[in-house]
Amino acid sequence: MSYLLAANQKPAIDLAPKTTVEEVLQNVRTIISTIKYEIPLDRGFGIDGDVIDMPMQQAQAKLTQEIFRAVRQYEPRAIIESISFTGDASGKMVPKVEVSIRETG
Repeated sequence: MSYLLAANQKPAIDLAPKTTVEEVLQNVRTIISTIKYEIPLDRGFGIDGDVIDMPMQQAQAKLTQEIFRAVRQYEPRAIIESISFTGDASGKMVPKVEVSIRETG
């Protein structure tokens, strides 16, 4: 089963998720909505914000690479199925990530 997450989703943080699926989805959502250097004790956490002012296709390529890297590093239980982007005329891009959960046994 796969789940679709968007970087602009900001539900309340659940400090004790009831299932592994809820935990993994919350972690991925946090990863894709955090810009590197925002977290004081882990400056490398999140995705690179240097895509601001890049041409749209270049920014999408860099963000795709960053999302794969960050999710692989910080939430290995998530498998990225696809990444797409929505945007508007102002140039605001929102990554949407479809993930499935790696079975643990």
